[in-house]
Amino acid sequence: MNPSTESRGAAKRALLSLAIGSFGIGMTEFVVMGLLPDIAGDLLPALWSSSREDALSQAGWLISLYALGVVIGAPTIAGFVARYPRHRVMIVLALALTVFNTLTVVLPSFELVGISRFLAGLPHGAYFGIGALVAADVMGPGNRAKGVAFILTGLTVANVVGVPLGTFLGQQWGWRTAFAVVALVFALATLCIALFVPAHPGSPGRTMRQELGVFRIPQVWFTLGVGAIGFGGFFAVYSYIAPVVTEVAGSPEWAVPIVLVLMGIGMTIGNLVGGHLADIDLRRTLLIGLAVMAATFVLLAVLSFWIVTLCLMVLIVGFVSSVLSPTIQTRLMDVAGDNQSIAAAMNHSALNIGNSLGAFLGGVVIALGWGFTAPALTGAGLAVAGLLIALLSYRLEARRASAAVLVAS
Repeated sequence: MNPSTESRGAAKRALLSLAIGSFGIGMTEFVVMGLLPDIAGDLLPALWSSSREDALSQAGWLISLYALGVVIGAPTIAGFVARYPRHRVMIVLALALTVFNTLTVVLPSFELVGISRFLAGLPHGAYFGIGALVAADVMGPGNRAKGVAFILTGLTVANVVGVPLGTFLGQQWGWRTAFAVVALVFALATLCIALFVPAHPGSPGRTMRQELGVFRIPQVWFTLGVGAIGFGGFFAVYSYIAPVVTEVAGSPEWAVPIVLVLMGIGMTIGNLVGGHLADIDLRRTLLIGLAVMAATFVLLAVLSFWIVTLCLMVLIVGFVSSVLSPTIQTRLMDVAGDNQSIAAAMNHSALNIGNSLGAFLGGVVIALGWGFTAPALTGAGLAVAGLLIALLSYRLEARRASAAVLVAS
């Protein structure tokens, strides 16, 4: 599927269909963060009554379990399905997301809900990875990052509309209501993909063993490290944004969806700007983005005690963090060689290692009694670590290029 073989309208319908699924993924991944106090109170009532901080910290494991599912599912599924037609793969992935999120709605205990969250994470990376390849093909050379950003727009729009709406519905009628809406979104995505995404071949003859060759490329590991550690800082902040609003800024619970809307607006704008900047200068966008993200998290920790400055900083955090999303995705595709399917999906494994790591470390510093602003400072440290990894990656790449020139001469 490309502009020469498909009409512009057909291409837009195909990309919109895929974006509906990414909207659902954005909801299912992030709505749990806004509803964390509600989930903890419902599934861990005894612990909630004795220690809210401990209950919130334990409920954060639902975020980590989802992220673990992404980490495991992305390379496994993407490597296995690389040979199959991509439009059929996308239908199956959307259907699986529908089923697994429905399980979250109906399962009764914390342990079983944790299993459903793990299962819901399995198709996440493959969906985004294969969808990004389709989008990049549609946009054509020189616009790959913009194509990736288009698919990711569904995720960021979910943070403007879906996550705040799901948070509001969950607060009013129970947190399971939010996941019922998520399941319906995925059902719609399944239908639209089946109707509007035309035949798109995979890589016939491509084997799992060949795809796993991506792990022999050092630059792939560096890029995954940037995503897992550097971007983990964002999740340390986002995972506990609800208690920051209510406990630190002293605002009522109804303010949480409003703050999430601001985060989503920042993410949506940042994602689109990031796709544009990455096509202009990917290296500079990545390095400056990580440095600015670290500084922003420090300011968030300092300015979160007043709801007005908190709202401003949340908007900036969303913007700066999402500039990095298409940038890291495109960098990974650049260094992966012929292993595009698994590389595109592995980006989401890396980001969800960051999700798990950030949520875990954020929970740890809260459980230690350091307060609800401590995750922001933890996030700053992770962003700095990601910046150091990126600098090392580019330094080694330049050294290798210089050595190749010397050999050639």
